[in-house]
This record gives sequence, C-alpha cells and structure tokens, in this order.
Amino acid sequence: MRSSELAAAAGVNPQTLRYYERRGLLAEPARSLGGHRIYPSEAVTTLRVIKAAQRLGFTLTEVSELLDTARHRHARGDGAGLQTRAREKLNDVEAKIADLTVIAETLHAALTAGCDDLATCAGNPACPLPFEELGATRDTRTDLA
Repeated sequence: MRSSELAAAAGVNPQTLRYYERRGLLAEPARSLGGHRIYPSEAVTTLRVIKAAQRLGFTLTEVSELLDTARHRHARGDGAGLQTRAREKLNDVEAKIADLTVIAETLHAALTAGCDDLATCAGNPACPLPFEELGATRDTRTDLA
C-alpha cells in the first residue's frame, strides 16, 4: 500500500510515516519502480500500536524500546518488556494523579478562603496555600528526575 493509503488507514498524515521511519519505529518500505514507498499491510497495525501507546502516555522513545523488545522477545522468548514498562508508566500516572489531587484540594481551599491576591495571601499565616510545602515537593521531584 502507498503512503497516502497507509496514512489514511492508520489515521496519521504521510509526514508522520517518514518521521517514524527516521526514528526507527516503522521499517523503511520497499519502493515501486517509480520510487513510491510501498508498505506491507502489517504497517497499519504497527502504526495503530504506536498511536495507542502514545495515548497511554508512552513517549516515542519508550515506544521504540517496546517495539525493539517485542522484536527481540520473539527471538529470545522474553515477554517482560511491556509488563515492566506498563507498571512503571502506571506508577508515574498514579504519582501525577496524587500530585494533581493535592493541587486541586489546595485550589479549592484557596477559593473557599476567598484568596484574591497571592502576595497578600502568602504573607497571611491563615492562608490555605502551602507555598513552602508546594515548593519543597517540586524541589524534591526535580532532584529525583
């Protein structure tokens, strides 16, 4: 199938195909006598897997590693790649949810308290915004990254 047909079938644009080829996510296709790229039908599945993994929060680098692991797994019989990566991604997502929950609760408290001015609120000991705690949380996360 040609680039335009593959792109339409997978719901991406043709430039995405070439970008994925350069990144090694998609194998370089054969060429017709006229120089047109001719992709195998399996490329649709590969593209759909890439897009699904991205929607789950995996970066293209992580998707590339997962695809490489899958290719090598068939040769080695090792199936732990996705399980390990999914567990790590789930831990990251749950940590972000916990952070966002704290932020949402803090903003609700600020709205309830009627805070209108951050500078004034920061100087008030009754301020519901934990400026020092939020700063310490961010600094700790930055150090761990």
